[in-house]
Amino acid sequence: MKALTCIKPGVFEYTTSKRPPLAKGMAVIKIRRIGICGTDLHAYEGTQPYFSYPRILGHELSGELIDAGGAPGFFPGEKVTLIPYFECGDCIACRMGKPNCCAQMKVFGVHIDGGMMEYISVPSAALVHGEGLDFDELALVEPLAIGAHGVHRANVTNGEFVLVTGAGPIGLGAMEFARIAGGRVIALDINPLRLLFCKEKLGVEYTVNALDSDVFEQLQEITNGDMATVVIDATGSLKAIHSAFRYLAHGGRYVLIGLQKGDISFSHPEFHKREATLMSSRNATREDFGQVIRCLTARDINPATYITHRVSFDQVKDEFENWLKPEYGVIKAIVELPPADLLIS
Repeated sequence: MKALTCIKPGVFEYTTSKRPPLAKGMAVIKIRRIGICGTDLHAYEGTQPYFSYPRILGHELSGELIDAGGAPGFFPGEKVTLIPYFECGDCIACRMGKPNCCAQMKVFGVHIDGGMMEYISVPSAALVHGEGLDFDELALVEPLAIGAHGVHRANVTNGEFVLVTGAGPIGLGAMEFARIAGGRVIALDINPLRLLFCKEKLGVEYTVNALDSDVFEQLQEITNGDMATVVIDATGSLKAIHSAFRYLAHGGRYVLIGLQKGDISFSHPEFHKREATLMSSRNATREDFGQVIRCLTARDINPATYITHRVSFDQVKDEFENWLKPEYGVIKAIVELPPADLLIS
């Protein structure tokens, strides 16, 4: 079978290997769709924290189940996705019911080789039923679950202003679930095309360009002087993270979904007088995956909105670098692979 490996920043190489063997406790999936994530792009750039090379990328996946590895209730041939965060089950986080931030976490396509290949073998406990969704929709479940988890962490309530900084796929997902929770969403980004997308495609109520000289004043006007009671960062930009502390209301909550390599600093007196809450949001839980699937099934979220670029697996090496360029207007690029019966191992 064929795989695509990121040998080092900026360099991809196709390789071949045998299909994974059948084994108890390990599910084998024929990959049909791969969503390209910000993590993949950052890994290609060489800016992704906790990353080493060479690495097979890819963790936004859907496919045909070949063998369930003994997982009850799953059957060969069904459409599935997977939770690509492989927890240890024993650490303090796992014992507290927070496997998404396991102390020994192995994220598929980040800490270990991922899904940019024709067949994968993953722990059968990671399987998620397709629930009637198609392969495109199932490949969107994981990135949407990241946004859903951040909104859950923020405990968004009906009618409050939610400022989401960063209108990439993760930020867009956070906007969707903040809206579903009843929040009044404000999108903040430096890309006017992304902001237009937020307004026209997602129906986001307010958009602000972060490059404007009067961002603070615009937010004051939108929020009637209160500022946002919830701020969610989905940029992973140190400058954006620092700037957004100013946009937080008294008593507000600031959730960091985005990840970057540097240290965060802020004014303690300003933060203290707000009695603000700062928290991170890592990965997602099975409950978040379930919420996303229910929302997609109910069409509370339109999956077709997100997919702007589509290529075959053989085209990824040549196209990948283009997806980093703002002028390409990528929201979500999807890689297509053929069904199992058309492949030769």
